[in-house]
Amino acid sequence: MPRTKGSKNRPKSNITKDYATRIAEKQESIASLTSGITSITANIDTLKADLKEKKSALKKTEKEVASLEAKKAKADAKVAEEAKKAEAESVVKKLLASGMSADEILEKLK
Repeated sequence: MPRTKGSKNRPKSNITKDYATRIAEKQESIASLTSGITSITANIDTLKADLKEKKSALKKTEKEVASLEAKKAKADAKVAEEAKKAEAESVVKKLLASGMSADEILEKLK
């Protein structure tokens, strides 16, 4: 004859199943989880708004930096050109002072 499986010394469960209290506990859990989710969602929304502001400020600042760099490059080129002109004028004055003619100076500059 085959043996029965499982322990015969297992206590009988006389636990009364109180579904109403279990349902109330689960509903409280659902309410607390829902309130947690709404607070996290609100926090995420404020952080998104913050992020959007910071990104727009960054974009604006980058544009300003780019325009300032362009202006600086333009000013540097202008200063370099003026320095070349001043140097050329000083060379021409020296050559004229040494007795060269204007035609000879033009040929040297070419």
